[in-house]
Amino acid sequence: MRKILLPVLILALAGLGFAVLKATRPQPPQVEATERVWQIEATEMRVAKHHPEFTLYGRIEAPDRLRAAAPVGGRIAQVLVRDGDRVAAGQALLAMDPRDLEPRLAQARADLEREQIRYRQDRQAVERDRELLALAEAKVKRAERLSADRLGSERDLDQAREDYARASLSLMQREQAIAEHPARLAQLQSRVDEAERDLERGALSAPFAARVGKVEVAAGDQVGAGQLLLTLNPLDGLYLRARLPQRHVPLIRRALAQGEVMPATVNYAGSDYPAQLERLGGESDVRGIDVWLRLNEADEVPVGAMVSARLQGPALEAISLPFSALHGGERIYLIEQQRLRGVSVKLLGERRNGDQVDMLIDTLDLTTGSPVMTTHLPNAIDGLRVEVIGE
Repeated sequence: MRKILLPVLILALAGLGFAVLKATRPQPPQVEATERVWQIEATEMRVAKHHPEFTLYGRIEAPDRLRAAAPVGGRIAQVLVRDGDRVAAGQALLAMDPRDLEPRLAQARADLEREQIRYRQDRQAVERDRELLALAEAKVKRAERLSADRLGSERDLDQAREDYARASLSLMQREQAIAEHPARLAQLQSRVDEAERDLERGALSAPFAARVGKVEVAAGDQVGAGQLLLTLNPLDGLYLRARLPQRHVPLIRRALAQGEVMPATVNYAGSDYPAQLERLGGESDVRGIDVWLRLNEADEVPVGAMVSARLQGPALEAISLPFSALHGGERIYLIEQQRLRGVSVKLLGERRNGDQVDMLIDTLDLTTGSPVMTTHLPNAIDGLRVEVIGE
């Protein structure tokens, strides 16, 4: 019995001790739920006159590019320029072998001279043809009288009539040739002019100051009529063709209609070149519309280069804020009684503020002087409690 009662007694004492310890344990402190406060930076909104800037990307083009082609088939005698050369107005570029062009001019002039000689001969011969026609007519009348008096044969009468018909036809053809002379003369003169023009074009020179784009031929090449020889890009006719987003088009179009000058800066290879907005494209799509910026003193920029530019728009009233204040692409958060309130805004462009680029937003539904959060919080929502730690 003693072996049985001893373990039972130990277990009972252990249970009693656990119950006493549990009843006398200290109570844990109560935890109170507290709202988290997010520390942010903020600034006050101020309305002012700003020139919005738009960052554009596009390609350098030369709408007035000259594509010189061979006037006629022939051989290239000389090529005096190479790709990328800068040429002055009137400078010789290349020449075709004149032996391929001069025979055409000589043939055209010979045809013209032959026509003038033929015309003089026709004028002299027409009088003889009229005399022959008068003789043939008298012969017919005489044969008719003899035939009526039964003194001549029908064969003689038919022969006289045939001679009259031949003389009449010859006179008519001669008069027609004389009447057509001005038209033939003009046609042959145009061939002479064309041959002279082709001979002149065979020695190609630059019509304006330009940079050679690409030379397509070499000395000794045989070329056909209309084959491309080289391209010239005018030094003062370079444009940046870029795409302007659709939301900015009405503002730019109104400014152009009012005659406002909108300067721009084109960056190529680390260097800036001045430019100016000249026109908008004639067609648009969902991505926007093409704009044409004319470059000034930028002959070092090659055609086809992909560049960036900053276009300055017309002055307008707007609020300037750092891009960190923008959430979701079109939303900023005002601070009211230490809580956030989201407001949808319309972006008007950018503004360079020293080394920093700020955004410009529309003043609609915004109160000047209201604090706005400039810290970008990915979890920002309406009603979030915040604390401003810097302005």
